[in-house]
Amino acid sequence: MSQSTTRGRQSGCLVTAKPRFLAMVFAGLLFVLVAPAAPAHGDAVRDAEWHLAFLDLARVYQISRGDGVTVGLIDSGINGNHPDLAGNVLPGMGLLPGHADNGWEDLDAHGTAMAGLIAAHGHAGGGGVLGIAPKAKIFPILTISGRDHGTPELDAAAINAAVQQGARVISMSIGRSESSALREAVARAQRADVVIVAAVGNRPDENDVTFPARYDGVVAVAAVDRNGNHADFSVAGRQVLIAAPGLDIKSSDTGNGYGTGSGTSDATAITAGVVALIRAKFPTLPAAEVIHRLTATATDKGPKGRDDEYGYGIVNPYGALTADVPPLAASASPSATPTQASSKQAPASGSRAGPVIAAALGTAAVLVTILIVVTRRRATT
Repeated sequence: MSQSTTRGRQSGCLVTAKPRFLAMVFAGLLFVLVAPAAPAHGDAVRDAEWHLAFLDLARVYQISRGDGVTVGLIDSGINGNHPDLAGNVLPGMGLLPGHADNGWEDLDAHGTAMAGLIAAHGHAGGGGVLGIAPKAKIFPILTISGRDHGTPELDAAAINAAVQQGARVISMSIGRSESSALREAVARAQRADVVIVAAVGNRPDENDVTFPARYDGVVAVAAVDRNGNHADFSVAGRQVLIAAPGLDIKSSDTGNGYGTGSGTSDATAITAGVVALIRAKFPTLPAAEVIHRLTATATDKGPKGRDDEYGYGIVNPYGALTADVPPLAASASPSATPTQASSKQAPASGSRAGPVIAAALGTAAVLVTILIVVTRRRATT
């Protein structure tokens, strides 16, 4: 569900320095230590991916990059030759007659954009699009193209195919009406221990949460803006489980280019990438526990606890990978866990204030000691 918007060092200097100068050095070092580190810049495309810093991905990548996880992407196909995706797109399937039978075709740019958000690896020099899980693999299944929007039954067949191909996560940035075939396919995937992530829908096209996001056990994703506030276009409802960045999101495009879009589609692909990170870090964790970890560590927004706009809150990948989350069976419901895990998880902005301040205080102590020594030497000469 995507709305396109554009788609060396001098010897003895400290010993001979004056106390005032030492104080200036101390102040300068303290500022360097306390000030947040500037993000590494690649190019204009990478810099435009504001959601990477918002989700503290630099720290997340030190823990998980999605290695060994296959994400089934049910969409408009993928340009698998895009330089930022090359090697991360598996031969897939095309379920629409007259289109590429391996899923490596994208006339709409939608599927390629979603793939980039999930698993793009960028290119040399730190440029291009970087996905949430750049070591994951994408299994594309083409069910929509141009004016052919497919059917719920086609999506059901795509879910079944993704499960058969070993996908541990299925990303569906599409919305459908109720269908028994779709409902049964979702149930089969859940029994096969697969996590399905789906978009809740965009206003004004939809006013209620769409299917399959509406089904129990599906990770229904809403969208937020750069400030972490509910995006106006994002549908709200009691089925909303989690929220993620979805406004002005830069990603890969057809023709090996790049585009910017907004929608719960983008938020869904980002969340699917986070699920891939969790599944890579905890390969034996059951799907229900993966979802529980996702909701238990979310950064709460709106009314305390779950609400219709944010679900359990904004997805927090670092918290999901590091927090001590009690098993689902140990708590009454997913909403009971965020309070327990919050003391050990990092905020969505990735604050490093604790360790940085500790380092600054340590440096301050050393400099104060030097200052005292210099002062005493000056007093005795």
